[in-house]
Amino acid sequence: MTKPDVDVAIIGAGFGGLGAAIKLLQTGRNSFVVFERAEEVGGTWRENTYPGCACDVASHLYSFSFAPNPRWSRKFSPQSEILTYLKNCVEQYGLQKYIRYNTDIIRTEFLEDRALWQLTDRAGNVLTARVVVGATGPLNRPSVPKLKGADLFRGTMFHSANWDHTVDLAGKRVAVIGTGASAIQIVPEIAKIVRQLSVFQRTAPYVAPRLNQNYSPFWQGVYQRFPAVQKTHRSVLYWLNEFFGLSFLGNDTIHKLGTAKTRKHLEAAISDPELRRKITPDYKMGCKRVLVSDDYYPALTRPNVELVTDRIAELSATGIITSDGTERPVDVVIFSTGFVAADIISDLHITGLNGRNLFGEWFKTGPEAYMGMTASGFPNLVFLVGPNTGLGHNSIIHMIESQVTYLLDYLRLLDKAGEGAYLDVKPDVQRAYNDGIQEQLKGTVWASGCASWYISETGRNTTIWPALTVTYRKLTRRVKPEAYAVKKVVDRETVNEAIG
Repeated sequence: MTKPDVDVAIIGAGFGGLGAAIKLLQTGRNSFVVFERAEEVGGTWRENTYPGCACDVASHLYSFSFAPNPRWSRKFSPQSEILTYLKNCVEQYGLQKYIRYNTDIIRTEFLEDRALWQLTDRAGNVLTARVVVGATGPLNRPSVPKLKGADLFRGTMFHSANWDHTVDLAGKRVAVIGTGASAIQIVPEIAKIVRQLSVFQRTAPYVAPRLNQNYSPFWQGVYQRFPAVQKTHRSVLYWLNEFFGLSFLGNDTIHKLGTAKTRKHLEAAISDPELRRKITPDYKMGCKRVLVSDDYYPALTRPNVELVTDRIAELSATGIITSDGTERPVDVVIFSTGFVAADIISDLHITGLNGRNLFGEWFKTGPEAYMGMTASGFPNLVFLVGPNTGLGHNSIIHMIESQVTYLLDYLRLLDKAGEGAYLDVKPDVQRAYNDGIQEQLKGTVWASGCASWYISETGRNTTIWPALTVTYRKLTRRVKPEAYAVKKVVDRETVNEAIG
């Protein structure tokens, strides 16, 4: 039996990939490599550098539980601090020698007769691994709408995830298309310097107060000297989020409280009745992502800011024309239109048993996996933040840690099966699990009728986890051996085995 170059190959060096790498080392597994397509770690926190970029989950919760940072400057820390945190994790846990930068994996193929994955990067280099961990995350493909006349526009256009820092917005006429999570951070920042800002809104978001207080040197010192205090603070944040998450899962009382909170926030900030009408959502809170901001609404009341709710018809050479025929002169167009998350679009090709193309299948049917991590027909492949593991109420880092725990138990089970073995989740198990997920979603706010990026083109919600994160943690604590078919290659012949 041919030995693999490494035991585990991790694709992506964001929170998921780094978290998996750290836990592999902590459990005595050092035969692994982390492939990163860029020249540094960070994932979405490396890519997104737009003005005002910050996390909308509290920093003490949006970080690894095993690597607390007592020095967060504020409750919701900016992008630069989060990126620094991830870089510090690399140094703290000695990950540098395991990371291959500027290495874009474009093809992975399962070699059934060797029970190995063969990975090929864009430069043509090849490596084999027993297990592949897909940690590229769902928010890495910017969604840019196809607008009529875009090729005629003579100004500057870019997506918020690819911010063009060479463009000076001071004194310019700027259009921001979209009013999602990135837009409500960008708008207040650039409104201070642009001559005219037109914010194009398709659907009004629910916006809750951010209350982004600073952590004083005193409290930073307390967290540094007394880790138990910081741990308690993290726990309080977590359980508050879980409690309010019930509002998305069918608890009408909590949902009414949350809705009233956002309405009060809107009414306190906006006095103009016409503007208030435009920014009042007409769908159930939580169906789309609930945003947090203290300065978005005030920014919309500035004299140089206009909220446009008419549909964009086309671009001209010098501006944007809306459906009512109005043309607004624009120098810069910024697409703040989010990412392709519900449908998989990737340069990475994953080929499993019998030549099956994973993303090709997912493109037709919608992404689907068992526990959001393993897919039938693609053995020894584990996803982090895969289908139906996204959240609308709590920290994705908590989900990642649950998945890494599952990964470690998966590896233990694979070790027990012996050399040349592979685990393939049974098709009926995967089908029953995902049928259950879709059934659960029917009783949640995400099935209340709005159009959102949670829904794939097939009409299925392939993004959201339809329960509390504490439930997911219990489900992923141990692998169920009976969920997997265990096969073993002996002298390049495959045999079935049972394992308990």
